[in-house]
Amino acid sequence: MKNPTPFSSIEPDAPAVMSRRRMFRMLALTGAGLVATSPNAPAFFNFFEAFAPAEPVSLDRLAIPDDWRERLGPALRPYASFLNSMGLRQVKVREVIEPHTKSRGNVHNTLPPKQYWKNIRNSLKVIDGLSRRLGMDPHEFVSVYRSPAYNAKCYGAKKHSYHLVNNAIDIKYPCAPGKVRAMAREMRKAGIFRGGIGSYGSFTHVDTRGSNVDW
Repeated sequence: MKNPTPFSSIEPDAPAVMSRRRMFRMLALTGAGLVATSPNAPAFFNFFEAFAPAEPVSLDRLAIPDDWRERLGPALRPYASFLNSMGLRQVKVREVIEPHTKSRGNVHNTLPPKQYWKNIRNSLKVIDGLSRRLGMDPHEFVSVYRSPAYNAKCYGAKKHSYHLVNNAIDIKYPCAPGKVRAMAREMRKAGIFRGGIGSYGSFTHVDTRGSNVDW
């Protein structure tokens, strides 16, 4: 992360109306001097990380197919930019978006509503860390967000699934699911996250609901 611009470098003749990005930079700098050494400092920086606008990205650079763009609509680019801003190492934005293009019968899945975007942050970071610990990239994101209509068409899906609020991920790796489940539990035991870990025939469910559950 780049260092904030020091006060001494801000031009005295700058226009009265500043950009949104510059406003966040100045607020972050002011707040950092007050709370950086306090126990709540990480929460402070997470606040700005969550609300600072993501840099727009090229869908071509992310290898997003044209038919996905047509199906998912104008929200695709800002959501892809949001995902890209996380700086994940072993998780590709394209892989996370792909489950949103699935259909069951005549019901198409969708991207999550904007108020749910931030809910996937912790779960994706867990998957990114899980991938590093396993020493392999994910093979397939089976499911991430599921719209209510699409969720109702998924066999065995719960009416109050964490997929409905963009907090859960069903993931496959090129190894036995038991190995994935065991590593996820080691991470949870180490205090890296609190959430659910579900074992299925070919994939593993991971969410960050805040309480530990296994099935």
